[in-house]
Amino acid sequence: MPDTFLITVIFIVICTVAGAFVKGRAKDACLWDFSDENVFLEQTDGKIVWGKLNVENTALEFTYSEAYLDKKNKHIETSYVLYKSEFPRVKMIARYADALNVEDKKQREKELKEITNPARVKRLGRKIHNFFGTVRDSLFEILNLFMGQVKTNMPAGKVLSGQDKYVSEISREAHAAFNTAYEPVLERYIGKKVVLAVTVAGEKTEYSGILKNYTSEFIEIMDVLMKRKAPDSDEKLYKADVVIPRNLSVVRHAGE
Repeated sequence: MPDTFLITVIFIVICTVAGAFVKGRAKDACLWDFSDENVFLEQTDGKIVWGKLNVENTALEFTYSEAYLDKKNKHIETSYVLYKSEFPRVKMIARYADALNVEDKKQREKELKEITNPARVKRLGRKIHNFFGTVRDSLFEILNLFMGQVKTNMPAGKVLSGQDKYVSEISREAHAAFNTAYEPVLERYIGKKVVLAVTVAGEKTEYSGILKNYTSEFIEIMDVLMKRKAPDSDEKLYKADVVIPRNLSVVRHAGE
């Protein structure tokens, strides 16, 4: 007869360690591209926030360049935190090319060249990344089948039957950490001009830019000409890179 208590403890320890490792990597790749840079956040209710972006797996933090006095609530703010549960509020995160410092501008131009004219090793690297993303999904399907067989046919099954929540949690975190969300059509458009159709509260807008990346949650395009997302901004068009939630947007056309 197996030591059910020992089996339970070992299983929980393994799941906890695996979960901690996965959580440490669970940062969206599109959001991560804007990490430590000055950006504008536009929310679906029209609220605008701007500051240096710090990306964590549980939240986004925008640190202001200077303290802000909230006259209505009579307090001083130096940052704004948007938690993961509040991500559905995000309409767009924009990085304006003219607002970057000299070093960041050089880095951005380098990224743009690498996307539009990728080296063979870069193309191969992306293919390998997508392949392992597909393998990852298959492995979790196999694990779920294995757990089902163990619970049904093995003596330890009764013990493991109560541990489903740990396996499910690791699976969810793994999808967040390695969220490639592979889509063959979008892969063909990486580094090419596209038209992104965005719909918020029934209002439709289209943005033309170069598709850089996508995940299960967000899509990122560069070199978009748009008005600045800021209070009292002028009507001029500025070059920007944007990250938009996929539940609000689709790549509708190839561009030119």
